[in-house]
Amino acid sequence: MMDDGQHTCDGFRFLPPSLAAWMQTYIPEDFVGEIPWTPLSKPIEQTTFALVTSAGISLTSDPPFDMEREQREPTWGDPTFRKLPKGTTGSDISVNHLHINCSPICEDINVILPLARMAELEAEVAIGRLAPTAYSFYGFQWDSDAFIETAIAPMGDTMAEEGVDAVVLTPA
Repeated sequence: MMDDGQHTCDGFRFLPPSLAAWMQTYIPEDFVGEIPWTPLSKPIEQTTFALVTSAGISLTSDPPFDMEREQREPTWGDPTFRKLPKGTTGSDISVNHLHINCSPICEDINVILPLARMAELEAEVAIGRLAPTAYSFYGFQWDSDAFIETAIAPMGDTMAEEGVDAVVLTPA
């Protein structure tokens, strides 16, 4: 947990206590970090949003996330990501994740990746626009360097090309 006097973030708040305790054993006691906080630079109705989820969603035409390796190596998580076009619907996807119940997502993609809801907000001019690309990754990453290089950096590059101002992250 970090408190800079204005914002508090408890990354373990919604985890079962035993899981939170186990995960905290991997964080060095002397860790000192900063959570960047950047307010929107323009009104929300002029802001371009991208959607990102850790639910392991892929298009049916793309390779699924590699769960077989994780079954063999329990601390490994597929560090790749998938691009999902703005108009993606539930019939276009598959969901592959060992740590969540994928059934509700398969029934309605909007429970985790609210593409239709954001399109409605765009049509109502409640937001500027939804970026042409949404993103999904496999939300179980212990090797953050590989994940940042393989997924986060390329996602950020595409977001910059698409003029994204803000990201809505829906963690699975």
